Amino acid sequence: MISSSSPTQPKDLVVEVPESSAAEVAAAFEAARTAQKAWASGPAAARATALAAAADAVAGAADELAELAVREVGKPLGEAKGEVARSVAILRYYAQQVFDPIGAVHEPSAQGLLFTRRRPLGVAGLITPWNFPLAIPLWKAAPALAFGNAVVLKPAPEATACALRLAELVAPCLPDGLLAVVPGDADAGQAVVAAADVVSFTGSVAAGNAVAVAATKRGVAVQAEMGGQNPAIVLPDADLDAAARQVAAAAFGFAGQKCTATKRVVVVGDAEVAADFRGRLVAAAEAMVVGDPAEADVTVGPVIDEAARDRVVATAEDAVRSGGRVLTGGSAPDRDGWFVAPTLVEGVPADHTLACDEVFGPICLLQAAADLDEAIALANAVPHGLAAAVYTRDLATSLDAAQRLEAGLVKVNAPTSGVDFYLPFGGEKASSIGAREQGKAAQEFYTTTHTITVAPA
Repeated sequence: MISSSSPTQPKDLVVEVPESSAAEVAAAFEAARTAQKAWASGPAAARATALAAAADAVAGAADELAELAVREVGKPLGEAKGEVARSVAILRYYAQQVFDPIGAVHEPSAQGLLFTRRRPLGVAGLITPWNFPLAIPLWKAAPALAFGNAVVLKPAPEATACALRLAELVAPCLPDGLLAVVPGDADAGQAVVAAADVVSFTGSVAAGNAVAVAATKRGVAVQAEMGGQNPAIVLPDADLDAAARQVAAAAFGFAGQKCTATKRVVVVGDAEVAADFRGRLVAAAEAMVVGDPAEADVTVGPVIDEAARDRVVATAEDAVRSGGRVLTGGSAPDRDGWFVAPTLVEGVPADHTLACDEVFGPICLLQAAADLDEAIALANAVPHGLAAAVYTRDLATSLDAAQRLEAGLVKVNAPTSGVDFYLPFGGEKASSIGAREQGKAAQEFYTTTHTITVAPA
């Protein structure tokens, strides 16, 4: 059985359903392939109408979906409402993108007609995480459907209820069998990868690498987004108050459980500048409200489970043993649920976990650099390269940093967290494998190009 419990009230069982067997996953793909043929050969307007209807269905259940995300994954209510709104916008965006060009006409080398045309790949296998239980499934499924594919979705077990409810709303707008949800864990995920014509994954590095290898062996297109160890560089000329507030929100909002969350803060300048910003950042972190995510003023809810809570606390304790200092947080409050106080650490060795690897929770490392060159070297000295932020009033400095930072997303005077769904999304190095997702890049990933020559008879 697959079960999902609330991280706010662990005794609150949100859903319990049978895990999909390999045979059930195969049956879902068989039904999807049957539905996909007619879907792909039909008019683009029919796909646009269906996706627009799905957007209306999700919008009509907005309050219910937000409350479900709060309950199942502990997302603060304000963020949950924002995720539902983004989910609706994603569906409406791709409802219009079906009318984008699907090829180009070229000059032939002789008489006749020479053109390219994009065609759907077939059935997309989607494996999604729990931290964005509505938006990530839709930013993968909506373009796949828009360009003529069918979809089989395997959500994270912790987000099973959200995925099933989303399918209940969206599937009736589509032909039977075109969208299926297969609840399960690793075995179900492996079955999805083994049957899909194209695979899109978001999750851990280990799982993403395994998915990429399995899909590549089968010769199918694959993209894997696997998180980040995201830096924010703060220069002395920045608006330090605004930077501190934004960094704290990006590091600790939703308990730091975003692949784009800030995990390292590099302050450029002398000891006086570092001390000044340290105080502002500690104050900003301590001003964030920790508690029940259903309450409107709460910005830091629980982490997803007990293991995640214990990992954050253990990392903070290890930082102290390694010579570092906990500036704020580092402990779990004495209350029900998997809560951890926003935790800011400094002074750990260069090879410490906080300096090198992503810890998925409300914990962040403060570092110092003498100048921009040293700051960029620190920012780039990790295996990941998803997002980075630079805080400065100087345009030349911001452009120089954006050019040299090894990250797929670079923000200037804006937090590392947050993604524009209509632009390509993905990282460098260990953060991503394969093509970018979202925006116009999605058409390239979910379709293949055919070159067609028509010669005169």
